[in-house]
Amino acid sequence: MRPSWVLAMGKSRIGGNIDFSMGEAPAFIVDDLPTGFPSGFDFKSKGCTTATVIGNKAYLIGGGHDESSTVGVQIFDQTRGELICRVNPTVLGTQPKPCKGPKGHSAVLLNENRILIIKKGSTPDDCIWFLEVDTQYVREQRKILGTEVVAWSKGARGDAEKPIVISGPSGVGKGTLISMLMKEFPSMFGFSVSHTTRAPRVMEKDGVHYHFTERSAMEREIKDGKFLEFASVHGNLYGTSVEAVEVVADAGKRCILDIDVQGARSVRASSLDAIFIFVCPPSMEELEKRLRARGTETEEQILKRLRNAQAEIEQGQSSAIFDYILYNDHLEECHENLKKLLGLDGNVTASPKSSPKGVELPMDLSISKIDQKVIIKCESPEPETASKNLIVLDLSSLKGGAPGRTRGLDVYAIDSFSDGLSGFNQPT
Repeated sequence: MRPSWVLAMGKSRIGGNIDFSMGEAPAFIVDDLPTGFPSGFDFKSKGCTTATVIGNKAYLIGGGHDESSTVGVQIFDQTRGELICRVNPTVLGTQPKPCKGPKGHSAVLLNENRILIIKKGSTPDDCIWFLEVDTQYVREQRKILGTEVVAWSKGARGDAEKPIVISGPSGVGKGTLISMLMKEFPSMFGFSVSHTTRAPRVMEKDGVHYHFTERSAMEREIKDGKFLEFASVHGNLYGTSVEAVEVVADAGKRCILDIDVQGARSVRASSLDAIFIFVCPPSMEELEKRLRARGTETEEQILKRLRNAQAEIEQGQSSAIFDYILYNDHLEECHENLKKLLGLDGNVTASPKSSPKGVELPMDLSISKIDQKVIIKCESPEPETASKNLIVLDLSSLKGGAPGRTRGLDVYAIDSFSDGLSGFNQPT
């Protein structure tokens, strides 16, 4: 659905495609009134689109009410002189769904790198988003793609523990180490659900065993930078998405990625801030002994695994991929060393979830910014029970960003609430 902005040129109004080649200075009819755009641009309120001006560019953000669509972004750029160009940028990251109501969101300029979007009438886990317009990630993608780029990132309260990437050759015991860790700390760790283009097998459930997807869809998302790593195996694609890792963190758990060295190399080159651990056998002789003790593979398969293991060990020990190398000579000792690396002492509990569920921000609110704090004033729609309440978003400790979450938000109320916003009453 087309965004609800309208462009006025002289006495006529033109919707849809825009021609800047003639006519007077245009007027964009949008929600928020930015100032300072060159050449006499006049922005006025209408619909669910906002305009934010950064330098010579105006970012129009908005869309219709169709729940299957996403919030659109357009850029109006005064490149030189009086010439104004409209650009449809490449939009990366997980994109928010359209907002509810005729005035669905507000936009707040944080700095020249990003815009804060607050969705009205949304639950806390969906109300705060960031549109990155010139962050390091955006600049890198702009250089790679050769086009104008913007990127969405969902805001999340509090911090998340760094994900853990564990690699090692087949038979080294990394799966056993991970199982021991999960058993000792059942509420602290979680696995990301991988994507695959192969068909589900009997008893496999979508979203539980894998995210089963079409090849064209997965290839498109890989191109859009939504995957940390991927590989083609027997003609099918397998991969770990950024969103799959973030979902684990949203649940208050620390994500573990059990992947091969090539996958670890891809993750290391991505935007994910993780701890990389390589599990090494005490010797190739010991590794061969363990592989043969399984009794599940042919001689040819064992020899192939040994050749692959030799190459992986050389990469794991000599490359800059891994932060730590663990030698699994004695399983219990290696497990204790793994816990020490992760700062675990047996009394650790899971981190709180990023945000409460099930409550909504009202539609009737106003927003202001003071230094690194955004103040949201909420008003009751009922005159007889009208009360003004203030929600504070502290943005001073933001971390991360596109293509994943922007974490570190501190959200709290200055006033007490009587209108169903109790989820925000206490500072995080």
